[in-house]
Amino acid sequence: MDLTTRYLGLELRNPLVASAGPLTSSAEGVHRLADAGVGAVVLPSLFEEQIRRESDRDSRLAAAGADCYPEALSYLPYSAFDVWPFQYLRDIEKAVSITGVPVIASLNGVSPGGWTGYAVALQEAGAAAIELNIYYLTDDVLIPARATERRYAEILTAVKAEVRIPVAVKIAPYFSSPGEMAFVLDHAGADGLVLFNRFMQTDIDPETFTVSTGFRLSVPGEAALPRAWISRLRGKVRCSLAASTGVETPADVAAYLLAGADVVMTTSALLRHGPGYAAELLSGLTAWMERKGFGTVTELRGLLSAEAGFAVPGRTGYLSAIEQATHAFG
Repeated sequence: MDLTTRYLGLELRNPLVASAGPLTSSAEGVHRLADAGVGAVVLPSLFEEQIRRESDRDSRLAAAGADCYPEALSYLPYSAFDVWPFQYLRDIEKAVSITGVPVIASLNGVSPGGWTGYAVALQEAGAAAIELNIYYLTDDVLIPARATERRYAEILTAVKAEVRIPVAVKIAPYFSSPGEMAFVLDHAGADGLVLFNRFMQTDIDPETFTVSTGFRLSVPGEAALPRAWISRLRGKVRCSLAASTGVETPADVAAYLLAGADVVMTTSALLRHGPGYAAELLSGLTAWMERKGFGTVTELRGLLSAEAGFAVPGRTGYLSAIEQATHAFG
């Protein structure tokens, strides 16, 4: 059984990718996931705010001593791109050194700017690729939609200009036209699209007068939307397509591949069942392929995509489904 696949131009031993989360935040966790068989790992995001805060702090330290002890500056050589959160780079280096699978670094930002130059450091630390996790929820409720969308392309363009390694963009489904946004990013040079990002759903606790982070694990029911868009985009964009959200069983992995995903990412299932569950997902996928007569992942990928002639239900299909359900239940 041949499970090999290509994602972002990288050759992976299989299409199961451990996406960013607590398990990929340590070298030990990455090692356990690699031993369980995942094809690649995505490290947790390094945030634009972290980079800016670190840079601003060291800039103030350098300025504070400039007038008193100029020789002290030799201990703190500073330029706009010299000061990094070194721990993240060490994490990349260590993860790369102990695994035989590609390690994908993640950058999270909301605005174009010098922080995107950090992508070079990620590349030099050994990252096989970069995932741009653009988490942009503006406080300005009147900002035009086009201005919001433009930021994604601007950030992508800035990062692509800095590095030689592939760059994927993880987006949310909340654009008025996710398909057009996918085309814009593809045209701007994205090597891959990850569908979809799950923003933290904050909420208010009236008893404690606090705002919760709203972190929750995904469930299989959330996979229908990204599968529908992956099916629509398969063959329409040049870049790779990664599925994210709602992966719990081998059947979920198979369904995403049938829709046209190049790789299938999961965090929630691995958190629920442990890193070793990756092996169960892969063995289950292999058993399903054998039962259905597939010898390679390539044979089944996109078999039920819109490109292959599979009709993705639109409004007519939706109304028909409602009519059938109404008839079935009287």
